[in-house]
Amino acid sequence: MLLEKLSLLNYKNFQTETFIFDPKINCLVGHNGVGKTNVLDAIYHLSFGKSYFNPITGQNIKHGEDFFVIEGQYKKETRNEKIIVSAKRGQKKIIKRNAKAYEKFSEHIGFLPLVIISPSDRDLIIEGSDTRRKFMDGVISQGDSRYLHILINYNKVLAQRNSLLKYFAVNNTFNKDNIDIYNEQLHEFGSEIFQKRSVFLEEFMPIFLERYLSISNGSESVSLEYSSQLKVKGLIQLLQENIGKDKITQYTNFGIHKDDLSFQIDGHPIKKFGSQGQQKSYLIALKLAQFDFIKAQSNVNPILLLDDIFDKLDEQRVEHIISLVHNENFGQLFISDTHADRTETVIKKVGQTYKMFKL
Repeated sequence: MLLEKLSLLNYKNFQTETFIFDPKINCLVGHNGVGKTNVLDAIYHLSFGKSYFNPITGQNIKHGEDFFVIEGQYKKETRNEKIIVSAKRGQKKIIKRNAKAYEKFSEHIGFLPLVIISPSDRDLIIEGSDTRRKFMDGVISQGDSRYLHILINYNKVLAQRNSLLKYFAVNNTFNKDNIDIYNEQLHEFGSEIFQKRSVFLEEFMPIFLERYLSISNGSESVSLEYSSQLKVKGLIQLLQENIGKDKITQYTNFGIHKDDLSFQIDGHPIKKFGSQGQQKSYLIALKLAQFDFIKAQSNVNPILLLDDIFDKLDEQRVEHIISLVHNENFGQLFISDTHADRTETVIKKVGQTYKMFKL
């Protein structure tokens, strides 16, 4: 899969801009603030229908304008595909594939597989469980449309159950029959999500370990563990047994929305015991394993975006990542950096075609 052309209109700091890309390596270089990351984010937008860095649609429209349009022309196998994402202030965002608008954005997820490696990935280590669940859900959803459908339904029912708990508290009442309906629905959706997440981790773990070994010179052992309340009891039982706590907190305290991933090094949390270098290697291995997993699921080479990695990683790690495109099993690569000479020096070592864009 190749992104051949990208056109931007009123997107972030760009008024109008068009890029014709190389099928292998594309380097966006220039000073901070010129919009390098915004170009990568526009490419991400075309795959996921939202920004990686700022999900608030209105804040992605150029100041002083009322709308933005992102257009991407792709070559997928032997087909030409045109994807357009557009948004107007106060109106619903629109995603079109070959001039036909999607009724549900979820139908588009997975059509253009993509992986991004960015300095903000460190949030996976330092932030709460929600960030790690989103990572896990994002990887699974790109290759399993049913999973995304179930997850959306689970979250809808969860919101409804929480609203009902608040209603009970405000009105000093309780109706077991009503809560049981939501319990059964959460159990149905949540149990399937739990099973799919469990299977995913079993398949993902060896890929991740292989990637970590290839990019780290250390002798330490790392692990990635799936933590879920459903490993102890079924969700319907957990919901029934803890209704007293839910009534007090006015919130559903048990379910797959409390799941987490545990990142460990030598049996300890990498957040506390991993050096900066070890944490960086861990995150890169995580994202490259994501690439491998999505490719295996979709039989398509995902697009790989590398945002500002030269300033965040040592040259050895950067060279290792870029050298991956030398292998024909990898596809198109997009890189942003502040130093054109530094980028080009590393790129030339790979021996692939490339294109430099100075912003």
